[in-house]
Amino acid sequence: MPERSGIQSARNTNAAILVNLDFGDGMSNERLQELQQLAVSDQISVQFVVEGKRVCPDPKTYVGSGKVAEIQQLLASSTANMVIFNHDLSPAQQRNLMLQLDCPVIDRTSLILDIFAQRAKSHEGKLQVELAQLEHLATRLVRGWTHLERQKGGIGLRGPGETQLETDRRLLKKRVKLLKEKLVGLERQRKVQRRSRKRSKILSISIVGYTNAGKSTLFNRLTRSQTYAADQLFATLDTTTRKLFIPECGSVVISDTVGFIRELPHTLVAAFRATLEETVEADILLHVVDTCSPNKEEQIDEVNKLLTEIGADKIPQILVFNKTDLCDSSAKGIGFMRDEYDRISRIRLSAKTGEGLGFIRQALSEVLLEESESVNGKQTDCIRMKRGSAVV
Repeated sequence: MPERSGIQSARNTNAAILVNLDFGDGMSNERLQELQQLAVSDQISVQFVVEGKRVCPDPKTYVGSGKVAEIQQLLASSTANMVIFNHDLSPAQQRNLMLQLDCPVIDRTSLILDIFAQRAKSHEGKLQVELAQLEHLATRLVRGWTHLERQKGGIGLRGPGETQLETDRRLLKKRVKLLKEKLVGLERQRKVQRRSRKRSKILSISIVGYTNAGKSTLFNRLTRSQTYAADQLFATLDTTTRKLFIPECGSVVISDTVGFIRELPHTLVAAFRATLEETVEADILLHVVDTCSPNKEEQIDEVNKLLTEIGADKIPQILVFNKTDLCDSSAKGIGFMRDEYDRISRIRLSAKTGEGLGFIRQALSEVLLEESESVNGKQTDCIRMKRGSAVV
């Protein structure tokens, strides 16, 4: 296993300085809040926050010499022993910053990878995280060590640095290949299980949404399970699947999946593709949204972008606006709305208190009855009898 993004070396004090630059997109404050939540989720205390405005990143240090000097002063006057950037740094930028600041420098991707490494519990989850870490490390070996490339040149001219670099590359490539082979095997097992469910015509539902929207709490409420749920980013990494019985309609299979986040590292999306297959193969998505979040519309868009990236954008969605119990009086109500096809498309509820959960079951029962109608070719009044007139 590789070192966890350089963070383990600074685990003694867990103190960091956060760096967040505003490039004029209007989302700087929201991005900084999210970085602070990520730091807390990784058990890191934040001592200082360095902010600034730029038109574009500095090619050498991302922030420029003035900000580097400011960070140096803060490091000297505090017990912080690491710097976390709310941006993705190039290998050269990361190396330059570490040399000037004389401490570990972590970018956003490395921080998320470290959180995933701590939270993964299943065998498959651990394999996926290790693969993502190694693929991220590979870019640092290839691009972060170009000064050693100059030592290549034939017999008698190869230095020990070049030899070690080639060894590291070969071992890393070998491990990546092994991990990918293992994950392919696990993916085959999932496909067999999904084929079995499809043959038995069991409806498959996947719970998706932005991280910390309350997906696991909703999953536990619906299935009476005890999967881990907490008020933190990426509390759930491993997909959990359970059967859910809908009265008068039968059983469905429902899965709790990893939460999405803005600018989720592509290495993680690729590594977790096997797990996300549950989402791609689902018949319907319950898209959980934190009703109280001031950025909920942007979070919905980010989730939809990632669904498009994995090929799940055509699957029907039901938007589930959760945490109504935490909102002010103007947004506390529970209920549902229908779309132009008279299907339930939006639900307001509180997974924590259980208020409004009946609307989820009603929506799923209507889907099941519609599926039954289309398969059997029979007309029924069941759907109309079961439908209420609740309004969000």
